Amino acid sequence: MAAAQGRLSDGAGGMDEAKDTEKDRREADTAPLPFRAAVDALRSARLRPQIEVEPTPPPKRLAPYAHALEAAVVDGDEDLADGRLVLLHDPAGHEAWQGTFRLVTLVRAELEPEMAADPLLPEVCWSWLTGALQTRGLTYGEPSGTVTRASSHYFGGLSARPAASQIEIRASWTPREGLGGVPDTAAHLASWCDLLAQVAGLPPGGPGDASVVTLPQRRGPQSR
Repeated sequence: MAAAQGRLSDGAGGMDEAKDTEKDRREADTAPLPFRAAVDALRSARLRPQIEVEPTPPPKRLAPYAHALEAAVVDGDEDLADGRLVLLHDPAGHEAWQGTFRLVTLVRAELEPEMAADPLLPEVCWSWLTGALQTRGLTYGEPSGTVTRASSHYFGGLSARPAASQIEIRASWTPREGLGGVPDTAAHLASWCDLLAQVAGLPPGGPGDASVVTLPQRRGPQSR
């Protein structure tokens, strides 16, 4: 899946990647029931048609069990924003998480330089994340993260390219566990997609997206 600025995963790896995928599937089949239920909920979530979601290899060392998704907000053949969402599970619990599940995310999009220079932009972007969770009535704990602005200026043989600015949100939080110790991962995925849509500058898509507003001065769509 293409990203707003390069691919989150470039698909390189050939047979090794295929073997890793098959290994992940075997491990998923023997994973604890709460984790399997949480992953099944992610797969069954109904999302906005502009957001394309597909599985991607999860990190190996963050938790005993992990499942990862990659997403892009798509307008025709162009990507407006992209991101990755990782579900972690440690049946023994994790002191820093204050729970047995953790969601970890990366979201990014390109901006006009003037918007990227706004001193309030990091606080606004963080409020979009927490607001997306609250809008859907989700309970969560131990949130943490960073909002990073990056600018690129081109010189020499690349001097014809216009300056580019990007916003990147990295965050994690502990979803409240419900019946059987399973969090409502489908709702958390929907909230995360609300954040993606908001960063991409999409208008509200329905009652669940009521808080979504257009991001002004966002750089134009990027070719896939």
